[in-house]
Amino acid sequence: MESLYHQSNKQVHEVQSHMGLLETSDKQSIHLVENEIQARIDQIFSNLERLEILCSKEPPSKRQNAKLRVDQLKYDVQHLQTALRNFQHRRYVRDQQDREREELLTRSYTTNGTHKKILDVANMLGLSNTVMRLIEKRAFQDKAIMIGGMLLTCVFMILVIKYLT
Repeated sequence: MESLYHQSNKQVHEVQSHMGLLETSDKQSIHLVENEIQARIDQIFSNLERLEILCSKEPPSKRQNAKLRVDQLKYDVQHLQTALRNFQHRRYVRDQQDREREELLTRSYTTNGTHKKILDVANMLGLSNTVMRLIEKRAFQDKAIMIGGMLLTCVFMILVIKYLT
């Protein structure tokens, strides 16, 4: 168990040093470095599975310490895996932004496509003006109903006060 633990711990340190290579490598070799790091992480995970099995076979006095060491190693490997995924995600976003920028720079614009957009906006504004007029008419009607209801309530209150006192 000790030799497998030390081997896995050594691999973790190697992966950490390779993570530094990700930042400095060029675009052609970055995929090779990522694949190598992922393969090493997968190897460490398989070693950790074997270590967990071996840990359960340790004598009870050493079991707790061995389990703690294996859990710490697992925690470190999970952080390395997360760091690799974060790097890959940042690279993917950066590549996508580069593609979109290049697409925008190479796109040719035609006046006919722009004219159609202006007409679409004008049609939508025409519909909006109609809707705004309907809303204003409805607001006036609601205001009239509210004032009428208030006057009717006041008259009712005056009549109640007059006849009950």
